Amino acid sequence: MSQRRLHIVGAGLAGLSAALRGLEAGFAVSLYEAAGQAGGRCRSYTDTALGLTLDNGNHLLLSGNRETLAYLERIGARDTLTGPERARFPFIDLATGESWTLQPGFLMPWLPGRRAPGTKAADYLPWRLLTAGPDMVVTDCLPQGSVMERVWRPLLVSALNTPLERASARLAGRLLRETLLRGESACRPLVARVSLGASFIDPALATLQRAGAVIRFRERLTGLEAEGERIDRLTFGDRHVALEADDAVILALPVEPASALLRLDMPLEHQPIMNGHFQIEVAALPGGEAFLGLVGGTAEWLFRRDGIISTTTSAAGILSELPAEEIAALLWRDIVRALGLPAGSPVPPHRIVKEKRATLAQTPAMAGGGSRARPGAGTGWRNLALAGDWTDTGLPCTIESAVRSGRLAVEAISY
Repeated sequence: MSQRRLHIVGAGLAGLSAALRGLEAGFAVSLYEAAGQAGGRCRSYTDTALGLTLDNGNHLLLSGNRETLAYLERIGARDTLTGPERARFPFIDLATGESWTLQPGFLMPWLPGRRAPGTKAADYLPWRLLTAGPDMVVTDCLPQGSVMERVWRPLLVSALNTPLERASARLAGRLLRETLLRGESACRPLVARVSLGASFIDPALATLQRAGAVIRFRERLTGLEAEGERIDRLTFGDRHVALEADDAVILALPVEPASALLRLDMPLEHQPIMNGHFQIEVAALPGGEAFLGLVGGTAEWLFRRDGIISTTTSAAGILSELPAEEIAALLWRDIVRALGLPAGSPVPPHRIVKEKRATLAQTPAMAGGGSRARPGAGTGWRNLALAGDWTDTGLPCTIESAVRSGRLAVEAISY
């Protein structure tokens, strides 16, 4: 009897996760990717102008991202992440010059030395987020003032990529359950030591190839054909792939092409993320970590690697409409202030990366469970499942959600 084959369309993190899980479930795996490389929004590339390897975006993981860490274990890349031994998040307020280090842990509310200036113990009890109704937004559930601007806004906007005045409180609560409420061991920050590609993508492709997976690039899915309750043919331009009786398909595509192929009825509003990469050598960031949170500026986070300082701004709707050079000037101004560089320091060689459709807007309409909310892994065809951070994984659209979706999709078709 021939081995069941799993056809996975899309080689972003969701597709790679599904491919690894499919091999473990006993499938032969074929992986198709429309682009010339894997990784989707979690990829690295060589910038010829700067002569450096850049990530298309910056990602700060947490030790509570259990599915992501298990993914890295599968591909032998767990040691490619680095971070402090304890949960600590250094911040600086660019308007006042104040600095502090958030140190979440089992002590709830956190002790004064582990909190932001101007905040009190009761500010760190997010109980209303944990019991939020489906139509509530984050700002309905949290106190305003210093704790909002110095704690919850920088942490939750980066996780939800949606202004907190519009972001789903229920999704925020689910995130906190898997991190903050599990104590310090689930809150330790982690970043890729070298690059996203070196941590998440290249080792995964190597693992799949060693296991005999078929990987085809520049294969864009243009059609699905069904016979009764199952998909029986995939179309890639002029090429057709007929499915055997026991074969299965996972669509690990971005939400727009998946929605168009399957006529999904769901909100498609997106939020952008803005990243800036500046070629500058810095011995260390204030706070002593590879990252630094910023309050009161355009940039929200700084990341340091050898020869480069990168910035990230989430939910960057207005910013993303500006010309790249104007964005670079704003971000560089924040870097100068944060690092204490001389005023008027010239902008170094740089690259501005606009991800205008980085994630779905994670509003109550998308996350609340209504008729147009995120779909689950299963579909109306018994051999077809969906994967992607935009599917209903119970989490915001993050790396952890993408990796989890791959597992859920394989479970949905492993009958």
